[in-house]
Amino acid sequence: MELDMDGRDPNALNSHVQVAFEDVLGEPDGVHSIACVWKNSYWCFTCGKNCCYKFMTCLCGICIALYWGCEFAMITFEMVWCVTPMLKMLSIYCGCAQKFFGTIINCCLAPVCETTGLMFSKISLSNK
Repeated sequence: MELDMDGRDPNALNSHVQVAFEDVLGEPDGVHSIACVWKNSYWCFTCGKNCCYKFMTCLCGICIALYWGCEFAMITFEMVWCVTPMLKMLSIYCGCAQKFFGTIINCCLAPVCETTGLMFSKISLSNK
């Protein structure tokens, strides 16, 4: 699998943090500032946002990527070597317990319920 350097968020995981100048700043109708102030504000906002993001990414990005890579490796290790075998063991034990309790219910409780049902089935009500 080759790394796509153009579309670095193909699943739109971070679309909620894509911010443009127009999303943050805007003058209400009827209020107009000097055009050069508006253009320079746009340039300062965009340049500041991009430079700060690139600086923080260069400073912290590799360490954070290493951390998250290790974190997901530990989760995968835990799932493969601990959780899945434990769930399989639990499934085996629960299957045995289900058979055990099912047999006890069929042997002890089923006859009582059947007899009680027969007793109540002989009752008839009449409206006098």
